[in-house]
Amino acid sequence: MLLRGSCHCGAVAFTLKSTTPYPYMRCYCSICRKTDGGGGYAINIMGEAATLKVKGKAALAVYRARIASGGKKTMSSGRRHFCGKCGSALWVADPRWPEWVYPFASAIDSKLPLPPEHCNIMLDFAAPWADVPRVNVPKAGRKNAAFARYPDEGIMDWHQKRGLVVK
Repeated sequence: MLLRGSCHCGAVAFTLKSTTPYPYMRCYCSICRKTDGGGGYAINIMGEAATLKVKGKAALAVYRARIASGGKKTMSSGRRHFCGKCGSALWVADPRWPEWVYPFASAIDSKLPLPPEHCNIMLDFAAPWADVPRVNVPKAGRKNAAFARYPDEGIMDWHQKRGLVVK
């Protein structure tokens, strides 16, 4: 599926191909919450890095979060790309997985498919004001999964297990 995305002010636009376009995973970690979360979370999907085409590269800025690891603060390997003019979060890229780019669903202009369920992750880090499902409770006939940290099942795994990989 070809995804088209952009920032709010229009300075940056991008396209990329994705076989995993269902925006199902809501991340409540402090990085996602503070850099992109409207509801206290951010939703990433996954695309093929080799297909990423960007217009307006001059307006791009990159943020690398500082994270606590073993009592020390280190730089995250993830690079969060955003518009340096309006601040819109656009995508995350990580050299550990160079074949993938993780656009924020909020930046995608294409019509995304409705996921059959949601996966709420990093709940140990959710803001106290965020309305998050703390248990696996179905909502309106749809399943919700809740995880204190990151689940073992990745984006590709989730799509494959449910037969949702788009060719």
